[in-house]
Amino acid sequence: MSATRSLGLVSTFLLLPAALNAQYPVRDGTVANMDPYVFAAADFGIDPAGVTFSKDIAPILQRSCQNCHRDGGGAPMSLTTFSETRRWATRIKERTAIRDRMGAMPPFFVEAGIGIQEFKNDHPLSDHELALVQAWVDNGAPEGDPADMPPAMEWPSGRSWVLGEPDLVVRGPVMTMPSVGPDRWGDIGTVATGLTQDRYVKSVEVREINDIPTDATIATVGGRYIFHHMTYSTGVLNENATGLVEGTVQGWPIHEVGRNPDIFPEGVGMLLPANSALALRASHLHSTGSRETTGHLEFGFTFFPEDYEPMYRRAGGSGGNGIDVDVRPDQGGQEFHSYRVLESHTKIIAFEPHLHAPGVRMCLEAIWGINRFTLNCVGYDHNWVKQYLYEDHAAPLLPKGTILHIVGFLDTTAENPNIADTRNWAGGGRRSVANMFIDLGQSVRLTEEQFQAEMAARRARMRDRNQYDIGCPLCWAPEVAATAEDAQTDGTGDGQQ
Repeated sequence: MSATRSLGLVSTFLLLPAALNAQYPVRDGTVANMDPYVFAAADFGIDPAGVTFSKDIAPILQRSCQNCHRDGGGAPMSLTTFSETRRWATRIKERTAIRDRMGAMPPFFVEAGIGIQEFKNDHPLSDHELALVQAWVDNGAPEGDPADMPPAMEWPSGRSWVLGEPDLVVRGPVMTMPSVGPDRWGDIGTVATGLTQDRYVKSVEVREINDIPTDATIATVGGRYIFHHMTYSTGVLNENATGLVEGTVQGWPIHEVGRNPDIFPEGVGMLLPANSALALRASHLHSTGSRETTGHLEFGFTFFPEDYEPMYRRAGGSGGNGIDVDVRPDQGGQEFHSYRVLESHTKIIAFEPHLHAPGVRMCLEAIWGINRFTLNCVGYDHNWVKQYLYEDHAAPLLPKGTILHIVGFLDTTAENPNIADTRNWAGGGRRSVANMFIDLGQSVRLTEEQFQAEMAARRARMRDRNQYDIGCPLCWAPEVAATAEDAQTDGTGDGQQ
């Protein structure tokens, strides 16, 4: 490269995780401070008396709610018709108004107005839609003209694949849990994939199939499933089919209840080798509390074309601490901080906050020189562990030397309904009564040439220099001459010196 954009920013650009105006309540990391997002219909030109289920509310439910709230879905009630929905109107208003906090529906907890707001496969409610829901409920939740109803959605029967039918389905072992009993932890074996050639994975989705009737009335998500999570790896199966060959093992994103599927962008991909197997090394199963349940996990892989080769080298999440955390009893607003210096140019593909029962919020910041950028702040609910997949053109594009700063917020007071006993101190550990504070997201390393190309593509999307891309702090940095050291490290494949 003849020139590189680096070390050129001189002004401080600070985005704090705070309210931008009165519509966005300040979040301080305590459950008690969960002021709802309340919107005046008039501010959006909405006539409250004219808002009806058929015309205004049904389209919102179809897009953001019915994937779960339908017969055979994972939610405890169906919201596909007016008669089904009307009885839950007040509850819908309350839960949607929480928006980005524990217990919110739909469960997408990115805080609005802070940092990057473009994600794949997200269905959050906009300010305008929240105003419609609130006006509808406050005005008596009228049905309106049934002729205004959109055509009913056609949902597959049973527990369908969110991303469509995969190219390969690997079925885990069948497990049975009693109606009431202790949780089960540990390795549940190795399962061969049956692949005869190397393939790069475009997406992976994990679902549980069990014998609980899909039309059963169940009050909680946990009551529908026996697998809480599964940590698994893949690699080449050894000669006696008892494990994976050393040096071929790689970890995959963890399956957890409520978690969305993993989608790997063009240029990334994860390798599933020929003669491979899944090592299901760390499972957590629990009773449903209502009936003996038998079930298993299915791992659905979708592949890139056979001749596909990834451009980038994958890296892990942004950091954190899952070992020596110190969570104090009966205290809200506890903060954990983690710092990591990027040794390579990096593109963050996904942000996945992972805390345990006390967790209520996590923020991700990038520090570059004197500049501090809040990339996102996200609410956390351990009943709905979510990952946030950035749109390719909005994903954080950070130069080597950037400091990634993660802030986790925990609440161990009685205000947090996930806490079993507020009196207990807790340290690090895998169980939900112990704690973790980590980002399980995904990122890739970029060479200097790839970094420059990615920034050029970002600049081409901007109208002019008055448009700022918070995820690309060097996009408008002045060009400086490349050094001899830059020339030596360019094109190494991982961007590291």
